[in-house]
Amino acid sequence: MTDTSINTQSHSAETDAQFSDYYALLKPRVMTLVVFTAFVGLLAAPNAVHPFIAFCAILFIAIGGGASGALNMWWDADIDAVMKRTQRRPIPSGKVTGDEALAIGLALSAFSVVFLGLATNWVAAGLLAFTIFFYVVIYTMWLKRWTPQNIVIGGAAGAFPPMIGWAAATGGVSVESVLMFCLTFMWTPPHFWALALFMRKDYDNADVPMLTVTHGRRATRIHILVYTILLAILAVAAGFTSIGGPIYIATSVVLNVMFLRGAVQIWRRDEDMSEEDNFLVERKFFKLSLLYLFAHFGAILIEAGLDKIGIWA
Repeated sequence: MTDTSINTQSHSAETDAQFSDYYALLKPRVMTLVVFTAFVGLLAAPNAVHPFIAFCAILFIAIGGGASGALNMWWDADIDAVMKRTQRRPIPSGKVTGDEALAIGLALSAFSVVFLGLATNWVAAGLLAFTIFFYVVIYTMWLKRWTPQNIVIGGAAGAFPPMIGWAAATGGVSVESVLMFCLTFMWTPPHFWALALFMRKDYDNADVPMLTVTHGRRATRIHILVYTILLAILAVAAGFTSIGGPIYIATSVVLNVMFLRGAVQIWRRDEDMSEEDNFLVERKFFKLSLLYLFAHFGAILIEAGLDKIGIWA
């Protein structure tokens, strides 16, 4: 924490916080991904889960994800105050104090882990606790400000929800849940590196060692292509396992052709070309990446639903 975060906290009393400000602490956009992938993991599991227990499991996983977001905002208040895309967050905008964010994050973390354990099993609760720890301590407090591979290793935190959902249903971890983890894990770097390309000065100003800052934008474009190729191989291969099927394979092939095409376009471009069209290709790739992940997990969900009603059986 730096003087910037301390000063931010001192200005927070100037404006009364509303419910929406506290809700924003939980990073609702990120929570959407957490909820959806956890839901897919739970429904794709071979074990039947009572609807009420399933609802409770997803609720507590979502709360745990929100708790991570609040703790992330507490620690990163100094960075958020500098970066253009985060300056309106509750702490740098003076709506919520850092102490409040810390208290909310810790309380929701404990609440979500304990009640997930009580509602489902302690394997799922243990995975949720580890996810919160990994995101807050390993990624936010350590890797983010230390290594250009921060988003690669830190991406694991966002990849755990389907494993947690699967564990909530089965009480364990399997090859299928690990594959869903790997899908999100490999997707994260090209997604955020594309963002870093067109956000340009944000990471420089915040002194965050993103790959664009430490190794240059040319190296970042190469890394996006390499990781996209590896992701495509993994994503299509997953279609030939028990979580896949004809719908997933068709979806994955189409999306990966589009994603690879975008990565190649980014690789071929230089900064002058990107500046001319205001990073149009990079922005399209970033938007496509959001569709990419949701569509893959949506296909897994459809395959699981068809299997449960006996169509693929």
